[in-house]
Amino acid sequence: MLSIRKIGVIGRTYRHLNRYRQILSVLFRYGFGDLIDTLRIDQYIEVGLQMVSRKKRDRLERLTRAERIRLAFEELGPTYIKLGQVLSTRPDLIPLEFVTELARLQDDVPPFDFAEARKIIEAELGAAPDMLFDTMEKKPVASASLGQVHLARIKDGDRVAVKVQRPGIRKAIEIDLEIMLHLATLMERHVEEISLHRPVKIVKEFADTLEKEIDYTIEAGSMERMARLFLNDPTVYIPAVYRELTTTRVLTMEFVNGIKISDTERLDREGFDKKRITVRGANLYLTQFFEHGFFHGDPHPGNIFVLPDHVICLLDFGMMGTIDRQTRELFVDLIDSVIHHQETRSVRVLLKLADWDEEPNLRMLEKDLAEFNGRHLYKPLKDIELGPLLHHLLELAARHRLRFPPNLFLMMKALATVEGVACALDPEFNLIAQATPFIEQIKLERMHPQRIADELSHLATDWYEFLSQFPQDLMEIIRQVRHRKLSFRHDFTGLDTMLDTYSQISNRISFSIVIAALIIGSALIVISEIPPLIFGISLIGIIGFFAAALMGIWLLFAIIRKGRL
Repeated sequence: MLSIRKIGVIGRTYRHLNRYRQILSVLFRYGFGDLIDTLRIDQYIEVGLQMVSRKKRDRLERLTRAERIRLAFEELGPTYIKLGQVLSTRPDLIPLEFVTELARLQDDVPPFDFAEARKIIEAELGAAPDMLFDTMEKKPVASASLGQVHLARIKDGDRVAVKVQRPGIRKAIEIDLEIMLHLATLMERHVEEISLHRPVKIVKEFADTLEKEIDYTIEAGSMERMARLFLNDPTVYIPAVYRELTTTRVLTMEFVNGIKISDTERLDREGFDKKRITVRGANLYLTQFFEHGFFHGDPHPGNIFVLPDHVICLLDFGMMGTIDRQTRELFVDLIDSVIHHQETRSVRVLLKLADWDEEPNLRMLEKDLAEFNGRHLYKPLKDIELGPLLHHLLELAARHRLRFPPNLFLMMKALATVEGVACALDPEFNLIAQATPFIEQIKLERMHPQRIADELSHLATDWYEFLSQFPQDLMEIIRQVRHRKLSFRHDFTGLDTMLDTYSQISNRISFSIVIAALIIGSALIVISEIPPLIFGISLIGIIGFFAAALMGIWLLFAIIRKGRL
């Protein structure tokens, strides 16, 4: 498991000081100094921020805020690249322009030396690559922030792809996550509009996501699970995993030589039917979403290959999502009600899918849904794009402070990506029309007599357990009241900010008392002419006055910098 310790006051503990300074410096250089001021980070750490050349400053001023945050994340490295990719699936947290820009994050980084890869393979698999493989190419065929891939040939002659984790990446991620947790805590305290989104919880969820991505045995398990789900489907191919050559830091899988689904020129040259590929690829993902509830969460073109006979092959199972039957059915209800302009029903479904802190205004929500339908849905079905439709629907929900489960966002992003890839192959393709049979099948299954009987049986069991347990629970409450053991919990918001302010005030008072004591003590020493003397004045007294002056200037500078005397 990733080890993430909550940072207290970083200026006192000096944990990860250099990395913290580097992060703040990058944010400052890309024009986010206002965020540093808002979070009051300078009270925790003194940062030697780098000055920006006039030429670079002019270039940055021409970029949007979304473009600058993308560039900053790319410069900050693997953890922030992954954070950006996760945030690009959460239009409820960030504006649509940020979602679009963060989706462009580049995960291409220079490869690390093969000598390092050799050490990791030997440490993980217990033998040098020469003993495990007949041949292994030193130059990687792909390199990303978390690892790189080398081609090799095992003893029986099969070609394999060996993914090796980047050295030191786990420790680097843990450091960044601790700093993120600290920054998220400051955001909850000082930025009201951000605190509503619970940034601390988001960082912890992000840590769970990263834990799954850096443990290659989890990715291997996802590949095997997906292969079992599509075992009897000849149109789908999942590469085999070599378990005996796989650990948490090394993943060995079958090498697949196919054509990237985005390489339309080669597909045309080799005689593939792009419409057939489009339908098969879309059905592959729709089956994952609506039937299995276990899906490939990163369907960009580099992860989808086309094999002979129009077989679709999936690669890179690091980002996977699961969605339970109830959520799938509610999502189908939402799409169905929106497409058929049933605003009241849409509101009911949204409230079942979402979570919220404050009760939403149902009348305003229904009104906004009616306006949404008028803008996006009064046109032929073939002209409706599902990706933009979902993005705008999520923006609407976010305006009403409704939060959806993270995996639902991941599924929606994957749907939008699949639609983009499909339309690049076949501009006439319509994902909503292709998904209609899957949606209708879910609606039919819900009304199946056996399904209704099962649900009634579960409901009867729940009521029986509730009624049989109710007298005992009621007696327990009465007993606690009688013995005065029943307690109520009250949560107060805003106390952290108030305590921080009191702490700052007490620190300044203490500092002022120390300065005053130094001045008084130095004055007494000078009056008493305590040696050694310089020109008849005590040297110790002079040093005391000098120290008091320095401390006073430092305190005055700190107060002025805060803008409050």
